[in-house]
Amino acid sequence: MRNGKKVVSLLLAGVLAVLSCSCGNSSKEENSKKEADSNPRTEMRDDMTTSQIVEEMGLGINLGNTLEACGDWIDSSGGVNSYETAWGSPTITEDMIAGYAAAGFDSVRIPVAWSNLMAEDYTIAPELLDRVETVAQYVLDNGMYAVVNLHWDNGWIAGFSTDYDTCMEKYTCIWEQVTERFADYGDHLILESMNEEGCFDDLWNRYSGSDDGKAEAYGIVKETLNKSTVEKANR
Repeated sequence: MRNGKKVVSLLLAGVLAVLSCSCGNSSKEENSKKEADSNPRTEMRDDMTTSQIVEEMGLGINLGNTLEACGDWIDSSGGVNSYETAWGSPTITEDMIAGYAAAGFDSVRIPVAWSNLMAEDYTIAPELLDRVETVAQYVLDNGMYAVVNLHWDNGWIAGFSTDYDTCMEKYTCIWEQVTERFADYGDHLILESMNEEGCFDDLWNRYSGSDDGKAEAYGIVKETLNKSTVEKANR
């Protein structure tokens, strides 16, 4: 990883984390930085606020039923592509992503079920990280924002309300690996740390019309995000 300042910005609207590194100060490095500044893969704009970035993300589209597809019935022998196509979607290609850009989209969300190819110690298979990075690069190279997330992932996050420590260990391990992989990317790469989760049906039924248990459920989300942010800062 390059030396430099790593910038982390969090938003609680899914929770987005923007991470990157700055370049050096020599004239050669400054020239390289100027070139990088126009490259969505590496560009980090110090003059942009989080709100401005969110506004610039504009019209977005979701790559649904692709890398977040999951289920015990899926034959994993085909690797990442077995999951990517399991729910009926085709393999993602750069032409598809270029089509979204041509249609006027400004951002593409890449939902991911990281548990699909994961060892017992929560190590994510390199081929899954590689594939997610490749798709993110398709998006960035076509001038759009890429949002990589932790999607439903067979629902294990629901266990935070009953087995917090075990879930927190897995959650932390996932984001340590994902943020390490994308650490040198610019602010056009967004990490959404949790999606379709956080209500914990055993605590709060969001469809009941009642707020009973809502504060406790939201408290778990807040504690999880605060704790993971502090642990990351301390490393």
